[in-house]
Amino acid sequence: MTVEQLEGAGQGGGPLLDFPLSRRGDVLPEECGWLREKAPVAKVRTLTGDPAWLVSSYALARQVLEDERFSLRDTANAGVPRQYALTIPPEVVNNMGNINSAGLRDAVMKALSPRQKGLRDRLRAVAGELLDGIVAEGGPADLRAGFADPFSAALHCMVLGVPFEDWRRLMSGLDVAFMTAREPFADSALNWYKDVGYFAERLRVQLELPAEERTGLLGTFAGLKAADPESAHLTDDMFATVAVSLFGAGAVSTSAFLTLAILALLQRPDLIGYLREHPERMGAAVEELLRWNLSVGDGLPRIATADVQVGSVLIREGELVLVLLEGANFDPAAFENPDELDLERESPAAHLAFGAGRHFCPATALARTHAEIALEVLVERLPGLRLAVPAENLVWRTGFIKRLPERLPVAW
Repeated sequence: MTVEQLEGAGQGGGPLLDFPLSRRGDVLPEECGWLREKAPVAKVRTLTGDPAWLVSSYALARQVLEDERFSLRDTANAGVPRQYALTIPPEVVNNMGNINSAGLRDAVMKALSPRQKGLRDRLRAVAGELLDGIVAEGGPADLRAGFADPFSAALHCMVLGVPFEDWRRLMSGLDVAFMTAREPFADSALNWYKDVGYFAERLRVQLELPAEERTGLLGTFAGLKAADPESAHLTDDMFATVAVSLFGAGAVSTSAFLTLAILALLQRPDLIGYLREHPERMGAAVEELLRWNLSVGDGLPRIATADVQVGSVLIREGELVLVLLEGANFDPAAFENPDELDLERESPAAHLAFGAGRHFCPATALARTHAEIALEVLVERLPGLRLAVPAENLVWRTGFIKRLPERLPVAW
């Protein structure tokens, strides 16, 4: 929908627009600025046909994310408005809450720490090996399939303690698990439980190993299952569900972010040279790329558990609220010259790429480390990296939770 069409939409109390917005991940949807200025809490219609409130300014987005009267857990309840049909079992939506109630939070948080001994070195080695393979084949090469996807999978295989050679079958399951469908489809559950079965089997493999040979979170779970009587009530499938959730949410997010971060740099080749000359700026550059990134293709969903005033709108109990990250992270009230990708940005505002409040992503430090190492190795090894096709010829995936090009062809 164009800005001109928006100006005339929503008459008579109807929705302003259909949501989600454009699936292209390298151009900010033109509706964002208009919404933020004219209707920062806007009535929209979701993919399922349900009404929702779309929140697009930084201040109001932060209010929603930090106010516990807006519930993530309740988005899985039966009968509530949705932005798309559930393609994973409802009990998984609040999986971190299940982890807390089962007493597993400490084990999970330790597994998500980037300070694990040798993790950075192993990641750097994997990144180098993947680029060796790309260079050996020659360009053009698909940097998403050949680098971003396997590198993200490698990190999560290490964290969970499963063989890296299984990465393709694990990543393929995400194509179904994170579809955005209008209506539920039966085989989404089949897809989910296939991976639960895989991780349950890998847990049993870990149980058969001596304690000193167990690795990753599944190794920790195996130790708990073998030695901790308080964990005796936890089944293999319960442990496996935690692992599936962490792999799915983590791998799809880190791969999509890395792919679009690389694309942003490819469209501004001077920035690749800048990072090669100033490796000490990589941490700050990743923060700016996180702010800039458009990989989150939906809104962060919450259900109001009470009537709450948000800006000029009273949101009623039971209504669906969607936080538009690209609205908040490009808000000039929070970021000076937000439309500029500035790797030297010093901003007093924190971007919302990882959310905020109670459901702030627990793997933020790990995700930052993943991106920093990937980009460090990439600019070191391929300083002449360039997009091998016109940007407008990239094919963007539809019906998916992330904005994602199907391929990212590059040369060097």
